[in-house]
Amino acid sequence: MTLPAHSLAAIPEMFDPAQLELQLKSGEQPVIKILKQALKDSQARLDEAFKAGEDIRRLIYGRAWILDCILNLAWNEFDWPAENQASLVAVGGYGRGELHPFSDVDILLLFNEVDPQDWHDSISGFLTLLWDINLDLGSSVRTLKECYDEARNDITIATNLIESRTLAGDPELQAEMYERVTSEGAWTDKEFFKAKLAEQKERHEKTNNTEYNLEPNLKTSPGGLRDIQTVGWVAKRHFGATYIRDLVDHGFVTESELDTLNKGELYLWTVRYALHMLCGRREDRLLFDHQRTLAAYFGYEDQEGSLAVEQFMSKYYRVAMAMSEFNDMLLQHFDEAILRVDDEQSIRPLNNRFQVRNDFLETVYDKVFEHHPFAIMELFVLMAQHPEIKGVRASTIRLVRDHRHLIDDDFRNDIRNTSLFMELLRSPEGVSTELKRMNRYGILGRYLPEFGKIVGQMQHDLFHIYTVDAHTLKVIQKMRQFRHREYREQFAIAHRIVNQLPKIELLYIAGLYHDIAKGRGGDHSELGAEDVISFCRRHHLGKWDTHLVSWLVRNHLKMSMTAQRRDISDPEVIHDFAMDVRDLVHLDYLYVLTVADINATNNTLWNNWRATLLRQLYMDTKRALRRGLENPVNKEDRIEQVQHEAMLLLSRKGVPEQEVLDYWKLLGDDYFLREDAHNIAWHTRAIIEHGDNPLPLVLIRKTSYRVFEGATEIFIYSEDLPTLFPATVAAMDQLNLNIQDARIILTDHGRTLNTYTVLTDDNQPLSENPEYLAHIQQHLTEELDDPEDYPDIIQRRVPRQLKLFTTPTRMTISNDPVVQQTVLEIITPDRPGLLARIGRIFVEFDISVRKAKISSIGERVEDFFFITDSQNQPISDPELCRELQQAICQQLDQHVH
Repeated sequence: MTLPAHSLAAIPEMFDPAQLELQLKSGEQPVIKILKQALKDSQARLDEAFKAGEDIRRLIYGRAWILDCILNLAWNEFDWPAENQASLVAVGGYGRGELHPFSDVDILLLFNEVDPQDWHDSISGFLTLLWDINLDLGSSVRTLKECYDEARNDITIATNLIESRTLAGDPELQAEMYERVTSEGAWTDKEFFKAKLAEQKERHEKTNNTEYNLEPNLKTSPGGLRDIQTVGWVAKRHFGATYIRDLVDHGFVTESELDTLNKGELYLWTVRYALHMLCGRREDRLLFDHQRTLAAYFGYEDQEGSLAVEQFMSKYYRVAMAMSEFNDMLLQHFDEAILRVDDEQSIRPLNNRFQVRNDFLETVYDKVFEHHPFAIMELFVLMAQHPEIKGVRASTIRLVRDHRHLIDDDFRNDIRNTSLFMELLRSPEGVSTELKRMNRYGILGRYLPEFGKIVGQMQHDLFHIYTVDAHTLKVIQKMRQFRHREYREQFAIAHRIVNQLPKIELLYIAGLYHDIAKGRGGDHSELGAEDVISFCRRHHLGKWDTHLVSWLVRNHLKMSMTAQRRDISDPEVIHDFAMDVRDLVHLDYLYVLTVADINATNNTLWNNWRATLLRQLYMDTKRALRRGLENPVNKEDRIEQVQHEAMLLLSRKGVPEQEVLDYWKLLGDDYFLREDAHNIAWHTRAIIEHGDNPLPLVLIRKTSYRVFEGATEIFIYSEDLPTLFPATVAAMDQLNLNIQDARIILTDHGRTLNTYTVLTDDNQPLSENPEYLAHIQQHLTEELDDPEDYPDIIQRRVPRQLKLFTTPTRMTISNDPVVQQTVLEIITPDRPGLLARIGRIFVEFDISVRKAKISSIGERVEDFFFITDSQNQPISDPELCRELQQAICQQLDQHVH
């Protein structure tokens, strides 16, 4: 292999090997100093050329050429065996002649019949010199036989040796080595192809099998440079092709496809070069901070509804998707040419346009889509209807790509195409698989132009880990999974509902459109609801179906927001939500959409805690609907019922009834409305037994309360002091407890009942190990014995990703006339000690916390506090509200970094 001459035209003016050789011969300076300076100067010139817009190919191949010259000169500084016995060989990426600013320089010191140990001093001196001049070196020393043996046992070594060229010494050695490692004795064509496929599959699985990771790797993520290289390796091994463009001559790639492939590779090269240059080291991960830096470097600017970094990443994702598409198509081609070339041909007709050849779908003739454009849609319906078909033949994938331009307004309004798309959504199998295939082939975004606008669109936060289109398709995938028996236990309600919905395709349409208007500015729920109405009309859905789907899109966040932000133990909250839902059909569809949406947004969001909140909201709303919206729960009846049940439990434990009643007189109605009978009995018995003990009472158990199932409850009974809340949350922060909910009830004799619902850092209930729970109980008791001396706010290190999201704190204050409390909403970047800092400010303003809803969403928290002033009244003074808001924002924002 040789470096492309056309790519080196501008390099000699950046580096003069003859001048460097003269410097070395002069002996005026040490060799290390001369070569190190030469490397530094040449890289600086390359970087300046990059900034000036030089052809990226000249820079990548040019750096390889510069290293060739330097290594050759370094090689000549040492003694080596006689001719035909040793050579210096570039392998791997360097062997291809591709070197980014901080790429590894992979070399092989290749020996023939001599023992490398006899040349230890030269080998050691040569490699030490290269390390001393600060090369990122990857080196190996092998004989011809060792190359063959190692390559036969390791596909990675075999691949590296295939991409090789001679830098110094006898080129015949490299040719002989190449001949051996590409022989059938090392790897047959089929074995090599299978091994590279398995290698790619394993690599993709490490990145969730998606191009759309939040922080993708330019090399190894799907659609990255390694996917392009994989095609090249197989082509080189099977066809002897030097470059991918040679596949044009073999009929595997068209000129237009090659152009798109080249543009994609050059784009990835450009981004990778800039990433290396800006980082000053080898870095192939597009981490959040690098994404912002690169967006600025490439000239992107924030626009309404779209940040500069989102625009930059959208371009990357679209390129990665295109590269994945080529990878899929070409590897399918190779599969047919290498693995199945000797297979007996089995052809099964499906209709006049399609047939199945050896389990893969293909068109009957090349002009099918030209003569029958609707066959483009038909292809995906047939794939869904025939799950036994393994895939689409590469030649047909190419035809689909070549005829995508036929999808215009006439195509979209053609009754055949709208009917076929609805037929796909109603298909018993393959719905999500074929929608993904439509997206990968570039069809879905053309058929639904509004969907095309969200392809590759990212949201720069830690909450949404997929682009909008990938998330949308994952929502539908989750909906499909709910149908299956293996998901019945984990998603019991969703499993039952999806198998009973009268028109499940309406659920999929709502899933397709729930985020369709992201990035446009404005309320995406409202805009999406308008879009889906147009879809329903074009696809001839009835008025009732259209109303249901548009309602789902408009309200797709309502259920999760109600469950996580409101007190769903409050009958009025349930009644208000039921009034919005109106009937069980809307509730069923909304529940499944909500559960699928959460699970498809971020796999860390779904846990027993959130599952229980939604399940409880669903069940209580269902009961409210069946009871009738005109018959809300009577609070007095509910209080009487829960007290009766709690008293029965206490009687069984031998607790005197009069002591219970005397104590309950000190509690208000709010306590009995928000706690269940088991918790009331648990609290009451422990408090009576605690008596006049001045120490705070601390109890811990895995909650049995239906609203908070899947978490652990910590109950604290103590004197009511302004410092109690900040002291408690600071102490829990020290214990690495993640507070989800706080319920604080004030008694008539100056005591408080505080119930904290907590999870571990990984969103699980606390371990039930008695020693662990005793440690927590003892720590809290000691810290809360004197809340005025509450613990210091711990200074844990803020995780790297959280440091990057420094959006200012947003805060709203309003009064709730029903509960006579002030509602404080705080949206701010997450960090250790956050609640403790907020609690300290409450102390400074003489404010008491009566209830709190804590919610972590990616890199930010959305916390709701129900607070009162020192007189247990809502905060009505506007100036005090302004000062409180200013103090909280100032305190929190200075701790972002």
